[in-house]
Amino acid sequence: MNLEADLSNFSQVFSPPGPGLFLTFEGVEGSGKSTQIQKLAELFTNLGRPVLLLREPGGTDFGEKLRATILGQTVALDPLSETFVFLASRTQLLAEKVLPFLQDPIAVVLLDRYIDSTLVYQALAINRPMDNIWKLHQFAPLNTLPHATFFLDIDVEVSLARQASRGQAKDYFESRHKEFQTKLVDGYRQVASLYPGRIQRIDATATPEEVFTSIQNVVVARGRL
Repeated sequence: MNLEADLSNFSQVFSPPGPGLFLTFEGVEGSGKSTQIQKLAELFTNLGRPVLLLREPGGTDFGEKLRATILGQTVALDPLSETFVFLASRTQLLAEKVLPFLQDPIAVVLLDRYIDSTLVYQALAINRPMDNIWKLHQFAPLNTLPHATFFLDIDVEVSLARQASRGQAKDYFESRHKEFQTKLVDGYRQVASLYPGRIQRIDATATPEEVFTSIQNVVVARGRL
């Protein structure tokens, strides 16, 4: 599989999100995305910037209904069916919430999961090429890439231990076998290595405070604070 070719064939069709700041967070379950998103939201809010926190799938009435449907699924879906569910939710989220909000130059959108999750879950983790995912993102508003993506990296053992400590029922993806969870970790690392200009890998085995410092340093270095 020629991973490097997947984006190069389609990169010319992707667009910046607008005057505001669009940041996405990626990683397997238990990586601490929610904690870090909240910390970054507080930082931007304290600086007087309007902040919108969103998640995928979800973020709109339509998207939340799709989220409940797929995460509550008990029968295995075809990967293409999964992909179309996520893309439907994403399209509505971008059109209804993300792009209008980013018309304000000081606005900040923080999104829990985005296109990289689709590349990993619906392609790399099941040994399918990423180019099919990129092809489906050629058209507006799906051709919007964030200014930066934070990949919170943990090993599968850490992920599974943190999930177990929550004591919560597993959803459609969490309930899959350890081999799939391992492929998710490997998939995220592959994607991060392919697109280092956009994706910032953060060691999420550190303390939440240390992780946040690493994220804040990236934001500062890019002149976004």
